[in-house]
Amino acid sequence: MNIIEVEPGTCRPEPGRKAPPSHLGSVPLFLLLSNSLFLPLFNLLFNSFKNGCPQGYPLLCLENPLLDIQARADTALLEKYGLKANDAILAEEQHMGLYDELMKLDAKLIPGGAAQNTARGAQYLLPDNSVLYIGCVGKDSYGDILKKTCEEAGVHTEYRVDETQPTGKCGAVITGHNRSLCTHLAAANEYKLEHLKQPRIWDLVEKAQFYFVGGFHLTVCVPAILALAEEAAAKNKPFMLSLSAPFIPQFFKEQLDSVLPYTDYTVCNETEALAYSESHQWGTEDIVEIAKKLALLPKVNAQRARISIVTQGTEPTIVAVASTSGDVEIKKFGVHELSADAINDTNGAGDAFAGGFVAGLVAGKSLEDSVDMGQWLAAKSIQELGPSYPYPKQTYSRS
Repeated sequence: MNIIEVEPGTCRPEPGRKAPPSHLGSVPLFLLLSNSLFLPLFNLLFNSFKNGCPQGYPLLCLENPLLDIQARADTALLEKYGLKANDAILAEEQHMGLYDELMKLDAKLIPGGAAQNTARGAQYLLPDNSVLYIGCVGKDSYGDILKKTCEEAGVHTEYRVDETQPTGKCGAVITGHNRSLCTHLAAANEYKLEHLKQPRIWDLVEKAQFYFVGGFHLTVCVPAILALAEEAAAKNKPFMLSLSAPFIPQFFKEQLDSVLPYTDYTVCNETEALAYSESHQWGTEDIVEIAKKLALLPKVNAQRARISIVTQGTEPTIVAVASTSGDVEIKKFGVHELSADAINDTNGAGDAFAGGFVAGLVAGKSLEDSVDMGQWLAAKSIQELGPSYPYPKQTYSRS
């Protein structure tokens, strides 16, 4: 795979792996340990390697880590809980029985949360030690599963661990090639700005070169999103936001509109684009026109013109590229075609597209190549069960 290196480094983020600092020279380790004058220095160097890559991770992702409880069902289950195919909602009291019903349907437990899926997808394509993911989990086995799975995928995590709330979960009801998502945030709803601002975490924020935030986090901790957005704008680093679901522009309009001025890239599907247009009374259902309007929204960092991306399932992806002069160029990209019998599950297809797309941008690829990487990864993902990627790992090549 021909990918430009983005300072991947040679260290490994997982605790316990040996990465001896080369500048200790040829001094025997036993001499350092036997001399109390050297011991503090040794501990400082050792801990800097133990806790992650000292040079940071090029891509930082923030959102809501969840454990997906996924099962195939019929439309009767959707109707029972007032769910719609290809929709995503936050769970209310009447939805709490859904998770037990899914478990009775031989459910599969899959690490999820949209931006966490995107983080795993980006790392699938990027060099080692390229992706950092931040969110909040509970102090339980589900949280341990999420951390372990991310480590296996090469994604470094910095979770805030909540002592009282359990790890969040998402019920994914699969009907045919459609999915309906019902999320109980629990611990994921407890992320705090104070965690992000810890010196050790904020050091990683400052070292990141690209920021991706999932729109679902607009329901959780807007101050954390704005902290990343302001850091990106101040240092002219790219900031991307996914709209995530129709209910975000419908019911979290104020929160969304506080963040959009900072975005260099916005990504959504056609349903989310239509919801944004309706909630802002744009008076149009034309996807191309909506993409243009999204690209031309007011912007904080004038050094970068905005690019808006609207995916449309099997229809071409619409990309609106604004210029600093106020013009907008529309590009359309056909998707990677698959036969119907090759499609296993569309849950996470949008997350996979975002992962491939942002990986291309982080790697210094062109807009066209980055879109193709997103479509390639989405096509691979929907042949798997749930928001997953094929293993053994496959190598991207331009279609």
